[in-house]
Amino acid sequence: MRKTQATFKLGIEFSNWGDIGERYFHAFGQIGRSTWMGDFQHLWQHASSLGWGGELQDYCFELQAAKAGKFDKDKANYAYHLDAGLYASFLSELSQKRGVKRIEGTIESIAMDSENGHISNLVLKNGTSVQGDLFIDCTGFKGLLINGALGVGFEDWSHWLPMNSAWAVQTEGKKEIPPYTKSIAHDASWQWRIPLQNRVGNGLVFCSDYTSEQDALQLLTDNLEGDMVSQPRLLKFKTGKRNKTWFKNCVAIGLSSGFLEPLESTSIHLSQISATRLVQMFPFNGMDEVLQTHFNNYVDGEVDSIRDFIILHYNLNRRSEPFWQHVATMDIPDSLQHRLELYKRTSIAFKNDLDLFRVDSWNQVMLGQGIKVEGYHQMGRLIKDDNLRQAFNDLQEHINSTVEGLPMHADFLRQYGVLDLHRKP
Repeated sequence: MRKTQATFKLGIEFSNWGDIGERYFHAFGQIGRSTWMGDFQHLWQHASSLGWGGELQDYCFELQAAKAGKFDKDKANYAYHLDAGLYASFLSELSQKRGVKRIEGTIESIAMDSENGHISNLVLKNGTSVQGDLFIDCTGFKGLLINGALGVGFEDWSHWLPMNSAWAVQTEGKKEIPPYTKSIAHDASWQWRIPLQNRVGNGLVFCSDYTSEQDALQLLTDNLEGDMVSQPRLLKFKTGKRNKTWFKNCVAIGLSSGFLEPLESTSIHLSQISATRLVQMFPFNGMDEVLQTHFNNYVDGEVDSIRDFIILHYNLNRRSEPFWQHVATMDIPDSLQHRLELYKRTSIAFKNDLDLFRVDSWNQVMLGQGIKVEGYHQMGRLIKDDNLRQAFNDLQEHINSTVEGLPMHADFLRQYGVLDLHRKP
């Protein structure tokens, strides 16, 4: 955390996503207490039908801590905010200390084995030849190995996720460091604010079919909090995935394998889990196609689920602007349509084996985006109303009292030893 200027992250605050002026949290914690019969939202729906119960978010500790700007790593489920460039440098230094050999250069050409079509070696501009049995393509959107050499196609998801550009810029740090990301929807774009120890990361993701680069840049700079400490950078991308992540003797990891916009901050996770699975399924006995298919099935299952979760944010909006009307009325994947219909009719949310996001996450986003349910499991009727109400009150009081005793996030970072005690706001 010291090396990457990192902070802790309890979730994401979404503003103006359902409609202008609305706000909700996607927190990374558990909501209420579920039973074997059904999840907590069914008990909450029953309580709501009786005229009490408040908001579902009242029963999530991480969400209440985030709203209060407080944190304690021993009490919460959390992720991290970090500087990706510093993180890459940290990993590079760590790896080389442990024996990894770094050869820096630009790929000039890629030599192929004429018999099996595998990559045999890379030729750099300085003439160096880098041979290998297995190659990991980390060449970004270009996919020089997986696509350039092996010709693995790309499945374009722009018809579901039309955002294709982003401006990014850094602003000065603040004294208060909220333990969550902010995501603010605009007319044809959304803006992020990510608080680090030393600065705030900002960006605007937009669709070039609905707004120009200059208008998007102006919108971002008009909505910054604090002075810029870097020049804005324009990034262009296409949402989708490779038809195969592992093909022959090449595994694509990171942007070379595909891209999902950073709405739920999943890119680093996808790189980490692909690297982990490659270790678990390492081809000690050669490039077995059955092994590769197994690996690719895992990747596809997880990426497809994240894709649906991101589409959910767009599709469940009630805004009037042309962009938002388009994404609200577009056809969506059958897998997501099934989730939505099931939830609308029964309040049932579920997590498949390869889903990254838990039931609590689906609940928070679907309800936060304003979905209206028609029914729910009646297990709440098995509990006396007074007993159920007491259980809800006890849970809420426990959460509130625990949050009250937490330190502010910046204070915890100082106590934890990662934030400079003499740091100026």
